[in-house]
Amino acid sequence: MHIQQQFGPHLRLLGMVLLWGASWPAGRVVAQNMPPLAAASLRFLLAAMVLLPWLYHRGGMRLLRQWSAGRWLGMAAAAACGVFGYAAFFLMGLQHLPAGKAALVISINPAVTLLLAVWLFKERINLTIGLGMLLAGVGAVIVISHGRPMEILSTGLGLGELLILGCVACWVAYTLIGRAMLAGVDSLSTTAVTSTLGALMLLLASLLVEGLAGLDAALHSGAEAWTALLFLAFGATALAYAWYFDGVKALGAGAASGYITLVPVVGVMLSSVLLGERIDGSMLLGGALALAGTAVMNWGRRPVAQMGAAVMGK
Repeated sequence: MHIQQQFGPHLRLLGMVLLWGASWPAGRVVAQNMPPLAAASLRFLLAAMVLLPWLYHRGGMRLLRQWSAGRWLGMAAAAACGVFGYAAFFLMGLQHLPAGKAALVISINPAVTLLLAVWLFKERINLTIGLGMLLAGVGAVIVISHGRPMEILSTGLGLGELLILGCVACWVAYTLIGRAMLAGVDSLSTTAVTSTLGALMLLLASLLVEGLAGLDAALHSGAEAWTALLFLAFGATALAYAWYFDGVKALGAGAASGYITLVPVVGVMLSSVLLGERIDGSMLLGGALALAGTAVMNWGRRPVAQMGAAVMGK
């Protein structure tokens, strides 16, 4: 029992890393075989079928009736960004971009989020955090430009890169909305409600843009596409979030978030193994810089957090 308590959260967080890393090749398979909005709506509708009963079992449903209109507005805004926007850009981007490269572009999420948090919420940073942000940014530029950053100025970004950067923008907005409007709401309630609201938004958008033909095409896709979609719904959404919440509860948010740094690495490796995607030198160099930058940022945030705790204690 002692071994389970000591290593169980770490093993579940490693499982989360594998599930989230595998979501990139799975998403690529879905994007190549299903209309993106229909597929995204089915993913989150299926996930909600797990998350809502889980929330009910934990006694969270009765708390929803006590939420104010402002809190529900915050949930709707978070769903629009973190589920509707992110999922749509995710699958549309994977129609045009290899899964491994897309996973590396996403690795700049923490740097962009922190940069905006410094501007909007006056969050303090230090030289170490600044260096990490710079490394992550340079690494992302190398990946996006295939190792030729100056060409971006003359040719611009490709459609796939722009769509995946849309994922970054949506996730950053989701994170900042959560910080500004959803304080005091537990993670399970946030995930269950935003997934459900986002699924309804995606379904409406699918019907408006793709029509009933889009849903029909998704429902009649082959076994490979449906296997990937079911994995995204139940593995990369419901189960991965459950394991992540368990890790946060047992180890704290800082330690648990450190594992997320591994997700792009796993995404690139699994995309290469499962889909046969080629890993070139620019991906290796840019990915290494982006991941090193994220690690340096996480390391640099420890003194800031300790300083904040000391100030709060005075």
